[in-house]
Amino acid sequence: MKRNIVIADHSELILNGLRSILHPLVGESIVTFSKFAPLKEYLKVTKNILLIIDYTSKGFSLNKVVELKNKYPKMLVMALTPYTNAQTIVQAVEAGIESHIKKECSVQEIKDAFTATSGGTKFFCNDIVAQMRKENINPKNISFKSLDPNPVSLSDRELQIIRFIAEGYTNSQIAAIVYLSNHTVNTHRKNIMKKLGVNNTAGIVMYAVKEQMVTPNQFSFKKSNLV
Repeated sequence: MKRNIVIADHSELILNGLRSILHPLVGESIVTFSKFAPLKEYLKVTKNILLIIDYTSKGFSLNKVVELKNKYPKMLVMALTPYTNAQTIVQAVEAGIESHIKKECSVQEIKDAFTATSGGTKFFCNDIVAQMRKENINPKNISFKSLDPNPVSLSDRELQIIRFIAEGYTNSQIAAIVYLSNHTVNTHRKNIMKKLGVNNTAGIVMYAVKEQMVTPNQFSFKKSNLV
C-alpha cells in the first residue's frame, strides 16, 4: 500500500531537511505543514497517511496527536523530537505514535525508522532504547490507548502553579512568589494532580511539556524540586 508522507514541524529547516533525506526513498510525494490547522484539514481528505511529527514543536502537542489518532486510527505516526525523557516517550506511544527517534539521530537512523514505520513496524532510535532501559521500560510493550483529547479544565492559578512546579520551584517558593500560604499552594497541587490523573510531580511536569507550557531545556530540576 502506497503511503502519503506528511511531515509536521514548526521549523522550515526541519521540514526541508527531512524532505531532502526522504526524497531518495519516496520521491516527490511528501507534503509538509508548519501549522496544525492546515494539517488537520488535509487529513480529512487524504487516506493512507504516514505522519512524521515533532509534537514538541510550536503549535503541535501530544494532545493534538491523540485527537488525530482517535479520528484516524489507521494513520501511522513517527515522532522526531529533540531530547525527550522516558515518561514522555511512554505517553507518546500511548497517544498512538508507532515510532520515536531524536532529531540528533543520524541520517541513516532516520531512514531506517521511516522504512520500518512504513512497513508497520515500531522503531526507536538507539538513544531512546538506552534511555528506556535505564528505567526498565520496553517501548515495544507499550500500546496505544484511546485517550480523551478534550482539554483538562484548569484555572489560571492552577496553570500558573503548574509552570512553577515544572520549573523546579518548591511549594514554599511558589507561595512566596504568588503571595499564598504553603497550605493553599499544596491544596492547589493536590487538585492539579487529581485533575490530571497523576500522583507525583513528574506527572505534572509531563503535562506541562505536553501542553508546551515549558520545554525540557527550561527544567532547572533543583534539589528543592524533590521537596
